[in-house]
Amino acid sequence: MLSRLRRVSFGTQVLIGLVLGVVLGLVARSTGASADNPTWLSETLSIIGSSFVTLLRTIVPPLVFLAIVSSIANLRQVTNAARLAWQTLLWFAITALISVSIGMVVGWVVDPARGAGVTTADAAAPSSTGGWLDFLTGLIPANSLGIYAREGEDGVSLSFNVLQILILAIAVGVAVVKVGKDADPFLAFTRSALSVVQKVLWWVILLAPLATVGLLGNAIVSYGWETIGSLGRFTLAIYAGLLLVVGVLYPVLLRLHGLSVKQFFTGVWPAMQLGFVSRSSIGTLPVTQSVTERNLGVPRAYAAFAVPLGATTKMDGCAAVYPAVAAIFVAQFFGVDLGVTEYLLIAFVSVLGSAATAGVTGATVMLTLTLSTLGLPLEGVGLLLAVDPILDMGRTATNVTGQALVPTIVAKREGILDQDVYDGDRRGLPWAQEQPKEPAPAGPAPSGSPA
Repeated sequence: MLSRLRRVSFGTQVLIGLVLGVVLGLVARSTGASADNPTWLSETLSIIGSSFVTLLRTIVPPLVFLAIVSSIANLRQVTNAARLAWQTLLWFAITALISVSIGMVVGWVVDPARGAGVTTADAAAPSSTGGWLDFLTGLIPANSLGIYAREGEDGVSLSFNVLQILILAIAVGVAVVKVGKDADPFLAFTRSALSVVQKVLWWVILLAPLATVGLLGNAIVSYGWETIGSLGRFTLAIYAGLLLVVGVLYPVLLRLHGLSVKQFFTGVWPAMQLGFVSRSSIGTLPVTQSVTERNLGVPRAYAAFAVPLGATTKMDGCAAVYPAVAAIFVAQFFGVDLGVTEYLLIAFVSVLGSAATAGVTGATVMLTLTLSTLGLPLEGVGLLLAVDPILDMGRTATNVTGQALVPTIVAKREGILDQDVYDGDRRGLPWAQEQPKEPAPAGPAPSGSPA
């Protein structure tokens, strides 16, 4: 039985997981299960899904730190390392600007507040808000691990800030380069530890089909689909905007750079589906980075820097399409007319706001930043909470797709993309089990050899 299962492609296993998740979720709801009334089946689905996301999130801190330190060491002989970083940030901004423009056009055409089944009684200020100083304060590590504690009803829980881990890893990586040969033992340990972490990650990824059953089944139990009715036009506008970004904008950019659209989406699919069911860009980060390297052919030394950075600051779903449509909805609901200046502010916030909220990433936080900048009532956030989990699935899938797209485009523009890997066979598992050998640092071509 196990040998037969192994012969089934990973993508097929995930699709089976999607179908089983929907079926089991509907079965659980038919037996009376809900978020407030869990049953043994809904509890099982919840535990399976949440355990998988917890495992992925556990791997994120060591993976990000070790990968970035190793990457900076690999990039020490690369003459265009600074250019790669600049190009990455530039394309983050370009895609965010186009995405928010799409969101504003969709919001203007669909008129999302018309016929909404919500009233002012549903309005409520959010528990957390975004601010322009959050980015600066988020850059400062609270401790040497980038970990912080939060006290809640269930006690004290530990969490981490990927942006702070990113800053720490960059500082250590630069120090390794500056120290030189004396840092070689530390660098050797870092590379060895990275290989171990990636092997553990591989074992966790093999659980993705089972996790898909739990995550999607629990989503149906917890939220159902009937809540869409009261905010149907708003939900339609959000998903229309997301589909235009993923289905039109991204393919156009790929074609403009001479890249196969089919190869990109078949390569990034494991990250897309996990982002959709898990609703967590950070939880999906290990998968996004793996498919970017192994399926799309982006060099590990560059992907290990660009993808974690994108996971905290590159959010075309949460920070571009969603706040644009949601701001238009709130303005229409409260009878506030938006002029050219307000639309320009929406674009400005979407391009820079994802970085400004990186320390407290979230679509709700991003929306509060947009509303406060426009002077719209923050209570409007409460109007949209009923459908937020359903919208978050599409937003996160869009986010992780963009986080893989930009490094791929930049690698192609800079001539470092492994085209053979990008055009490779997608059948079977999403990437090879064995770790690829660490490529030699790229440098100037030897004399007499082609550039």
